[in-house]
Amino acid sequence: MPKVSVIVPVYNVEPYVAAALHSVLDQTYRDFEVIVVDDASPDRSVEICRSFRDPRLRIVQQANRGLAGARNTGIRHARGEYLAFLDSDDLWAATKLQKHVAHLDSHPEVGLSFSRSAFIDGAGQPLNYYQMPRLSGIDAAHLLCRNPVGNGSAPVIRRQTLADIAYPGEREGEPCYFDEQFRQSEDIECWVRIALQTGWQIEGIPEALTFYRVNAGGLSAVLLKQLASWERMIEKTRSYAPELIAAAGNLARAYQLRYLARRAVQLRDGAMAVSLMRRAIATDKRILIEEPRRTLLTALAALVLLAVPADLFNRLEAFGMRRVARQQERIIAASGLSAP
Repeated sequence: MPKVSVIVPVYNVEPYVAAALHSVLDQTYRDFEVIVVDDASPDRSVEICRSFRDPRLRIVQQANRGLAGARNTGIRHARGEYLAFLDSDDLWAATKLQKHVAHLDSHPEVGLSFSRSAFIDGAGQPLNYYQMPRLSGIDAAHLLCRNPVGNGSAPVIRRQTLADIAYPGEREGEPCYFDEQFRQSEDIECWVRIALQTGWQIEGIPEALTFYRVNAGGLSAVLLKQLASWERMIEKTRSYAPELIAAAGNLARAYQLRYLARRAVQLRDGAMAVSLMRRAIATDKRILIEEPRRTLLTALAALVLLAVPADLFNRLEAFGMRRVARQQERIIAASGLSAP
């Protein structure tokens, strides 16, 4: 049996899926299988997957059920002790599995191991800034507020950890791990259940081993759908952990609104960014105390976006991002690592 099962949901990712699979098959750690889950993709994505002749790769097909359903299908077909997830528009560093297997092997109390992530653009080029989350001391409240795992391509999880949160699905005999009622926020909902319902620890490793693709464009209306999905996740969590939501719900909502305001800035919707930042600060002013610099910078970016021409804002944003990148690289260097 392979040590690791890599689960790759595939839906409408024709420009990216070949690079994603190459990043898996080129891993320095070799004892793994790859389960591609075709979620009824309407493009040539699966045809591209079939062009790979590596015997470690299998393709499983299903009717469209969304990302959560594809991951659940992959888990049910997996044979590995450890389960790794790669969204098919993201990439991995070559040492990703090697580092996570070593982490889990040497820390039996850890049920979910994640890495820092580096951002890449739509063409796969590095943007030279990173997700820099807390790596230890992670509880359910911190997951709700800051989601240190960051994205669905970062974690490698023990099979037993997921077995411990499984529940009967709508299809007889099919256990669920990710909630298929969610088309967004399904990952954070799963991590919170692990923190609340099991004794497994969630811990990160400092290397940026995941390359998370930031695609330009999109619609601001999608941000409101994302907020609505996040609120549904909060209500589900409230149903079995009301004390947690009473203590951390407003602060978590403020952080989520701030995150969406930052996304609105990226989409160049200044009015929405300002509105979301006002809501964030009104919801819980602790974000000004806990993270004053990031909160004020997001608010300033939203206001400047409304006030200045687009070309000037683009130059100011590029300058700011270069400063952020240099600061993050100093932090990475101080930990004895090198930026990917």
